[in-house]
Amino acid sequence: MSAEAGRALRPADWIGFMAMVVGMFMAILDIQIVSASIAEIQAGLSAGPDEVAWVQTSYLIAEIVMIPLSGWLSRLLSTRILFVTSALGFAVFSALCATAASLPEMIVYRALQGFLGGAMIPTVFATTFLLFPPEKRGQVSVLIGLTATLAPTIGPTLGGWLTQTMSWHWLFLINVPVGLVIAGVVFAAIRLDRPDWSLWRSFDLAGLVLLALFLGSLEYVLEEGERAGWFEDGTILGFTVICGVAGALFLHRMLARAAPLVDLRAFRNGNFAFGCVFSLVMGVGLYGSVYVVPLFLARVRGYDAMQIGEVMFATGAAMFLSAPVVGRLSRSVDLRKLLALGLAGFAVAVWWMAHLTSQSSFADLLGPQAMRGVAMMLLIVPVNQLALGTMAPGEVKNASGLYNLMRNLGGAIGLALINYLATTRYAAHALHLSEQVNWARPGATRMLEAMTRALTPVREHAAHLGALKRIGQLVRREALTLSYNDVLLMMALAFLLALPLTLLLKRPGPAGGAVEAH
Repeated sequence: MSAEAGRALRPADWIGFMAMVVGMFMAILDIQIVSASIAEIQAGLSAGPDEVAWVQTSYLIAEIVMIPLSGWLSRLLSTRILFVTSALGFAVFSALCATAASLPEMIVYRALQGFLGGAMIPTVFATTFLLFPPEKRGQVSVLIGLTATLAPTIGPTLGGWLTQTMSWHWLFLINVPVGLVIAGVVFAAIRLDRPDWSLWRSFDLAGLVLLALFLGSLEYVLEEGERAGWFEDGTILGFTVICGVAGALFLHRMLARAAPLVDLRAFRNGNFAFGCVFSLVMGVGLYGSVYVVPLFLARVRGYDAMQIGEVMFATGAAMFLSAPVVGRLSRSVDLRKLLALGLAGFAVAVWWMAHLTSQSSFADLLGPQAMRGVAMMLLIVPVNQLALGTMAPGEVKNASGLYNLMRNLGGAIGLALINYLATTRYAAHALHLSEQVNWARPGATRMLEAMTRALTPVREHAAHLGALKRIGQLVRREALTLSYNDVLLMMALAFLLALPLTLLLKRPGPAGGAVEAH
């Protein structure tokens, strides 16, 4: 029974819910925590640079399959049992990841870790709307919004710190005690609903296989496409065909069955449908910005993981400081206006950031990073309530899975586009800059002569070659910087294009309650 249905909130409800939020934080954190330590994991597993990418990819593919499935599982098992099972499985396979002695072992353990842990994320979102009455949801949405956005922001920094101070094994071992404690607290404290074992009779194995093929192939193509050369690679082309065929069959099967594994009828609710669009755009911005800025700082500025973390800290600090203000605003201001302000603010912040130079430092990035953090809080809090707060209680579990799936897909699509744009724009900028650095340019010849003199008393021929090499490095550095600026500008454009869609949302009721859905 939900609080909205008449039961007053108990202290145990708050304790159990906070434990669930910590579990969600762990699951989201593990998407990014290994990214700063991938070289150390590669060395520890004796893997190649291309092969080790599967440590990330296997987790993402498995997680993205579980997220939409979680709605059916929570109705079958109950919210409490699903979350406890997810937390325990996440802890067990985290421990096994730390013991992996080869890449195949790590891939299997990471996939199972991502699959089981993936259920924690949508379960928390659904619990927000099943447990808490409308007047509390703004406050709670701030909490889960802060968690969902902060985890990928600090993930690479925390991962780098753990690896530097201990070893890469602790990226996974840190999950074990936390996961066990969370599972125990949630099992003891949460009493939200009862299992419906009759759903076993309608279990759709064929639908599950199609779902796994569809989303797994899509995630693989998006993750590996740029590295493999897209459709020039036979494997990418094959998985694209599998994705298209499995996706079409899955959609037809879900729409044709009376009791589908994933109920797509939630999209008939206009606010939910547009909320999923905004969730996808948020995924592009959230994961894209956390990817591009550290990449610039590492490749152009030469920062290590700790220095990158110091720069990225501005975003997290801004989120913490703005969270209480956004929570209060969500109870008194039209949520559609807050959402529009968040979209516009994120676009301006990313546009501001898209003026990077090869000398940009913490001071230059402080303003746009902080503004991005505030804008993300203004985005995620209203869109959570506008999308999921309009659903009937019986639809929330399934809708939460679809909503969170869209954010992850947004991240995957955004990263694929970012890598493609960064590669193509780098090539274009490098070609243009190289054409400008020629013997007919007095500035270029003067720089070459100055560098050659600076390299003396090296032999004249060697000094000349060294100066030419240095100029080539400068060209590549500036081309990289310009390509990252182009990526950030395209990201800002995506948020501006989403801004008019806020006009299509229906006005929510008091305190973020239900609106007329049709």
